[in-house]
Amino acid sequence: MDRLPDQLREHLRLVFVGTAASTRSAELGHYYAHPGNRFWPTLAEVGITPRRYAPGEFASLLTLGIGFTDICKSGAGMDHQISIRPDDIAAFKAKMLTYRPRTIAFTSKKAASLFYGRPTATLSVGKQPPLDDFPEIFVLPSPSGAASGSWSVQPWQELAEAVIARLDRAIQ
Repeated sequence: MDRLPDQLREHLRLVFVGTAASTRSAELGHYYAHPGNRFWPTLAEVGITPRRYAPGEFASLLTLGIGFTDICKSGAGMDHQISIRPDDIAAFKAKMLTYRPRTIAFTSKKAASLFYGRPTATLSVGKQPPLDDFPEIFVLPSPSGAASGSWSVQPWQELAEAVIARLDRAIQ
C-alpha cells in the first residue's frame, strides 16, 4: 500500500522526490505535512509557487506543473527508519522515464543517493551532471526540521531560477 499517492502526469515541469513519507505525512495523507518542515514556505519564498500552499493542497500543484513522489512508496518515517528495496529504486526510475518530467528535484541527499547508488557523502547539493535518459536533476538539502543543521535555501533558489527561466523561454 502506498503511504502517499503519487501526484504525477506526463511532462510536468518539476517533480519533487523524497525518500519516503514522514510519519506525519503518512498519517495525514499530505506531502511535507510536519509543521516544522520548510518545504511549503520555501516554495513560495523562492518563487516556485505564487503563494504559500498548505500541505493539504499538494494535489492542486499539478495545475502548476508540479508533481510529487517518493523513492519508497510503502514505508514511512525518518530516512534511517525506512527499508528501501532494489525494486523501489527500479520502480521510481521507471516512473520518471514514463512520465518524463522536465526536472527532478530530490528533497534530500538520501533520496538522491538511493537513485544514484552512491553514498550521500559523495553527492553535492544543486544541479547535477546530465544522466542518460533522465531530465535535469537537482539535489536539495532536506527541508525537514530534523535536518536543520544542513539547511540552505540557496540550492532551492538555484532550482527556482532554472525552472522559471525554462518557463520564460517556453512562453517567448
